[in-house]
Amino acid sequence: GEIGMNLNLYGHAGKWLMIDLGVTFGEENLPGIEVVMPDPSFIVERKEDLVGLVLTHAHEDHLGAVPYLWDKLRCPIYATPFTAALLRRKLADDGIQEEVPITVVEMSGSFTLGPFEIELVTLTHSIPEPNALIIRTPCGTVLHTGDWKLDDDPLVGETYDEARLRRLADEGVLAMVCDSTNAVVPGLSGSELDVREGLQKVLPRFKNRVAVACFASNVARLETVIRVAEACGRRVSLVGRSMHRIHAAARESGYLQDLPPLVDVREVEYLPKEEILLLCTGSQGERRAALWRIAHDAHPEVVLEAGDAVIFSSRVIPGNEKDIAALYNSLAKLEIEVVTDETVRGEGHSIHVSGHPARDELAQMYQWVRPQIAIPVHGEARHLEAHAKLALECQVPMTVVPENGSLIRLAPGKPQIVDHVPHGRLAVDGNRLLPIDSPILRARRKQILAGSAVISLVVDAAGELLADAKLSAVDLLDLQADRNIVDELLDDIEAAHERLRPKARRDDEAVAEAVRIATRRGFNRLIGKKPIVEVQVIRVD
Repeated sequence: GEIGMNLNLYGHAGKWLMIDLGVTFGEENLPGIEVVMPDPSFIVERKEDLVGLVLTHAHEDHLGAVPYLWDKLRCPIYATPFTAALLRRKLADDGIQEEVPITVVEMSGSFTLGPFEIELVTLTHSIPEPNALIIRTPCGTVLHTGDWKLDDDPLVGETYDEARLRRLADEGVLAMVCDSTNAVVPGLSGSELDVREGLQKVLPRFKNRVAVACFASNVARLETVIRVAEACGRRVSLVGRSMHRIHAAARESGYLQDLPPLVDVREVEYLPKEEILLLCTGSQGERRAALWRIAHDAHPEVVLEAGDAVIFSSRVIPGNEKDIAALYNSLAKLEIEVVTDETVRGEGHSIHVSGHPARDELAQMYQWVRPQIAIPVHGEARHLEAHAKLALECQVPMTVVPENGSLIRLAPGKPQIVDHVPHGRLAVDGNRLLPIDSPILRARRKQILAGSAVISLVVDAAGELLADAKLSAVDLLDLQADRNIVDELLDDIEAAHERLRPKARRDDEAVAEAVRIATRRGFNRLIGKKPIVEVQVIRVD
């Protein structure tokens, strides 16, 4: 029902295999929350039977939850070299890199976990070393694609292993569990080579400083920007923590070799504008990322000025539209030219291509693999339904469209959803994990929408007020400009106290409840709000 935040489980012979453990990002309805992940309670209760976690690739929505949730699972992790290198850096940030057992599996490698025989199949995506998994059991073979596309010229890393996919079909495939992100997009997704050619046409037109924003994880895009910049007489500086993290992991894994040296960001201001290119994080308008800080004159080393340009070599991820539009507008106010894939496509150029298969690529994969069952995943409802329909058109006999928590029996017998297991979401709130529906987050949302007020009453042993009531409501009232409203509310509070019988006045809970109700009613009458109200009763004997 969504794109991202992956956690997949395969069960056989009493054992479970986990594939991917990712995050998504907080939205406006989750104030103070930046990272959200699946609630793994179902498998945590069965962790003795969890044989391992296999990571298909290194994107955040496939491995980002590992540092948060591994302690609950305590299972071995399997990943290819680049994915392992990036994961180790993330674990080091939390100081747990020595605790987590990571087994590095070479590309096209095979290994066995409990009753599951696993083989990696090389595909292409917008990050190095994306793998499909062949999962063999006595009941049949499953191909779990992970994220993929068919790129004949990925520029970094190997291309997809068509021969292995064709041979797999001859061996027999029970089910294919497959990426649905672009199942409504006709044609092909395009190649990274197209992007390099597009940037070679677009970049030379700019004469001042240029920044390029892209997904840091797209190592091929990083190499393209560095190569194209060199051809245009520019030197590249990485701006943003994740750019440096990905660059280091890529070089450790053998990528990004034989490139011109990078410029330290602290040296950028000393170079002529026409000789510098800034490769920045923040293509999605993230408030803490480099580009947002640059656009708001809050970056400690980098400044962009009127006449400079920002090229967005990226797509707009659904849900980020408002943040990206705000970033565009902030740059426009500084008279910085904003260039996107949409603005140059009319000229016949591409400066971004998707990492996911469009419909022609999906059809090609079904022709190669020929599964008996299609299980669309990694997509919103419309993507899943479109994918299932396409699979049937490709002569796949059966499809099952799942939801979060669906327990699907693939074999024996007809495939079907036989149960729904507990599922949910956990939010990172500071240094703790909270369920999305926790009272704390519900109260925070309510406070953001309705505001809050605190009433302080000082009473004697008999419950009589010893001083005027005090009201604090900084997110609702200006205590100076709204003095008349404040006075009316204080009158309501004291009147509610006076209406209490003597016995009730000696009961702190009764006093607090009467005042709370009166305060909420007063706010509703005067400003149309029903805030969260806390009443503090201080009794002086």
